[in-house]
Amino acid sequence: MYHFTRRYIGPVQAIIMDWAGTTVDFGSMAPIHAFQNLFAQNKVPISIEEARAPMGAEKREHIRQLCAMPRVRDAWKQAHGLYPSEQDIDRLYEDFVPLQIAAIAECSALIPGLLETLDWCRQQAIAIGANTGYASRMIEGLVANAAAQGYQPQSNVCATDVPKGRPYPHMALKNAIELGVSDVSACIKIDDTLTGIEEGLSAGMWTIGVAVSGNEVGLPLSQWQGLSETEQNTLRQKAYQRFYQAGAHYVVDSIADIVPCIEAINLRLQAGEQP
Repeated sequence: MYHFTRRYIGPVQAIIMDWAGTTVDFGSMAPIHAFQNLFAQNKVPISIEEARAPMGAEKREHIRQLCAMPRVRDAWKQAHGLYPSEQDIDRLYEDFVPLQIAAIAECSALIPGLLETLDWCRQQAIAIGANTGYASRMIEGLVANAAAQGYQPQSNVCATDVPKGRPYPHMALKNAIELGVSDVSACIKIDDTLTGIEEGLSAGMWTIGVAVSGNEVGLPLSQWQGLSETEQNTLRQKAYQRFYQAGAHYVVDSIADIVPCIEAINLRLQAGEQP
């Protein structure tokens, strides 16, 4: 007995990319600066590793997860007499917004190779989408700065534009709708966070993890370039492994390296494979 299975066998129709660490802000430094400043102002300094742990989540949820970390939670009680409450999280989020806007303004340079990659995509009639854990009120300057540098996605979705942010698939699916995609298996979600990969998988899309330019390595371009080849390879291998363990179909150093992945996905689609 057989059951009919419908398969999309056309080409890739769209790529949907994260912002910080994927298309702008090599090292994804803007959120780290903002979160560390926020908690330092509240007498509970946090490490870079702690600040990065929930990366990819909507920013209020990110703050909630930071406050739930045992060390941070205990340090908050020591500093303020009580564990962090919902009211504290609400206040922290409102205080965070201007800090994040300022940090984004300082970290909005395009990641090298982005424009060349997008030119190739346009030649292949591949639509360009973007989404982010940032709230819409945080990214006006980022979008303007990116446009001035030549990057204007055809669809841009913020976590605050949908019922639930990552790892839920809502943002990627809204991108697909706005880009006019006929099948989610014709989409590729590209992200520098494991949460962003989970988003793409939950949406039924192909996924590409960006290992070096974003959250997993977490170094500005100048610091990355200053490392020895051995040091770079150690960090690269660790990041690649984490992305593959999270289910990413492909992993690359940066957005400059995705074209061969798109070509490989086209071949897999033509052969009837699905994400």
